[in-house]
Amino acid sequence: METDDNLNTISSNGSSTKVSETSGSSGEYAYEISDFALKTWKTNSDEGDPTGQVPEDNQIALSWCHINVYGSRISANHSTNVLSAITRNETKEKSHILKDVSGSAKAGEFLVIMGSSGAGKTTLLNCLTFRNLKGLEISGLVCMNNVPTTQAQLAANSAYVQQDDLFIGYLTVKEQLLFQSLVRMDAEYTMEERKQRVEEVMIELALKKCENCQIGVPGIVKGISGGERKRLALAGEFLTNPSILFCDEPTTGLDSFMSLNVVQLLKDISRTGRTVISTIHQPSSELFLLFDKLCLMAQGRTAFLGTTTEAETFFTKLSAPCPLNFNPADHYIQILSIIPGCEENCKRSIKSICDAFESSSLGIQIRKSAKKIVKDAEKIDEPWIHKEGLLNPYRVGWLPQFWALLWRSWLSVIKNPAATKRRFVLVFIETLIITIIYFGQKLNQSGIVNLDGVFFYLLVSTSYQNVFGVVNTLCGEIPLFVKEHKDGMYRTDVYYLTKVITVIPVSVFLACLNTTMCYYAVGLNPEVDRYLTAVCLTILVCLCGQGLGFIISTVSPSFELAPPIVSIVVSPLLMLGGIFLNFRSIPGYLQWLSDLSWFKFAFEAYMINQWSNVAHIECHQNSSANSICLTNGIDVLHKQFISLGEFWPAISALIFLALMFRVVGFFILLFRVSNDE
Repeated sequence: METDDNLNTISSNGSSTKVSETSGSSGEYAYEISDFALKTWKTNSDEGDPTGQVPEDNQIALSWCHINVYGSRISANHSTNVLSAITRNETKEKSHILKDVSGSAKAGEFLVIMGSSGAGKTTLLNCLTFRNLKGLEISGLVCMNNVPTTQAQLAANSAYVQQDDLFIGYLTVKEQLLFQSLVRMDAEYTMEERKQRVEEVMIELALKKCENCQIGVPGIVKGISGGERKRLALAGEFLTNPSILFCDEPTTGLDSFMSLNVVQLLKDISRTGRTVISTIHQPSSELFLLFDKLCLMAQGRTAFLGTTTEAETFFTKLSAPCPLNFNPADHYIQILSIIPGCEENCKRSIKSICDAFESSSLGIQIRKSAKKIVKDAEKIDEPWIHKEGLLNPYRVGWLPQFWALLWRSWLSVIKNPAATKRRFVLVFIETLIITIIYFGQKLNQSGIVNLDGVFFYLLVSTSYQNVFGVVNTLCGEIPLFVKEHKDGMYRTDVYYLTKVITVIPVSVFLACLNTTMCYYAVGLNPEVDRYLTAVCLTILVCLCGQGLGFIISTVSPSFELAPPIVSIVVSPLLMLGGIFLNFRSIPGYLQWLSDLSWFKFAFEAYMINQWSNVAHIECHQNSSANSICLTNGIDVLHKQFISLGEFWPAISALIFLALMFRVVGFFILLFRVSNDE
């Protein structure tokens, strides 16, 4: 079949051998393309080879029965095995997004879902993968080998390549794939086998030349190209050779050759006995020839589901055949699209096409199969759960997940020296300002007030630095975590624990630097044990600030909203910390909030550490006859209503808050993930 521009030729089985380019002035030039360039997926039948043919027992056919989706403000209620309908009396009209959609994809088939914007193709893919269904009312069944499946079971047997490429941008291509091999390949594989598989996938997807390049952060760190990012996303999924592969717009951002390369790859994957389901936007005629089956969606209904040959026959019978030398994909999308100004006529035409398919032999067979599956599911009363239990989606255990995530998290820290440098410069400047302003304080009445100011600015700078340090690191990673967690790569507690651990070293070092630079310069208590205690207190403040940062990162719906939330949360804690507000004057109804303020306990501990052993303070009453002279450190503490016995309770409170904030952040993240699922 000829291509869109009548220049390239491709055989009917999808294996292109020669591409010729014709020039009107220079004659014809032929370029030979190696088999390796297009045949990018190896099929090796040797037992144990990750790229081998899927055994018949492991091949999975996916089917979906009577899927109905309504747009609603009510959250979707997902049971463990079906997409359950929500029966609620609603006064507002609901949008019927998918309308009784059924179909199937057999093992060894490459099924492509197509449709114009708003046709429902992405919603259907989301239903098949149990993803991004929040806010929708859904009914129907999703089945593997005609047995209703759970999200965990599906995740354990499938892979999903989403349209948006999410990565830790500071890792290299090889490090990214090596990490995924550690958490996605089964536990019995050795480290050498994992590395070998990574090398194979990089070669197959033409990533070898950029294996040591950073992936990059758009707008921040220059990295690999958009096409290479897409291939990297595909490579991560191919490591485990899943029985089912879902792809959402895999050719987005790729040039025509790489699009052909990727789709050829998907085709070859299906030939190994895997089920491949993908949405593709406006495929070229070369790509269209590679499709085994085609699912056309229009107005939330199935307009066609069958082979490309059957599609040609179906639309020919409807007096809408594809013209010669015209891309069939473009033709089908055009006749199933809503044209502005002709909305009603287009809707009637689409309805007639969908009705015609339902009454066709293909449509009748699909409805019969769906009816039989639903009837069998009602009879057996969910025996698959009793037989198989709740399938563990994780391929490796807790400890391998922990070490892999800890390695990746630490790499993201040490490979981002610019962020550490910025924090260091910020700490240095803030501490330098404190030192210059309060340099050389003496133990007199003015020095008492000034040293209170030192403690205040030390608390504020350390707290905000660490709150924002965690927010800037974690908040942007939450979408990546959600995606990888849904893919069954690692547990929530493993991810959270590694993030808690990796943010500590740099922050603790900066906290020590912060205190050390200004401690003796401003004239704080010169005893060594008092200095070490002050350093430990600053570290505890640092840990408390980090803990609150974890809570805000898990609560914030987006990275842009996190800074305002920081200001809203930290300001009351600061005001109720007792630095500029007497503890006894705090209203009873706000006492609980004061008890959550690490500023309060840290200020108490700083004051006790500074003044408890000061026996003499200079007193000059020349300035005011009414001034109160504080002659020793105990007087200073009594003026602030602080007793010596509050030191260790304050230390205990700081430790408790640092731990509690982290635990609360974990449960919020756990709830957020479970709610999304």
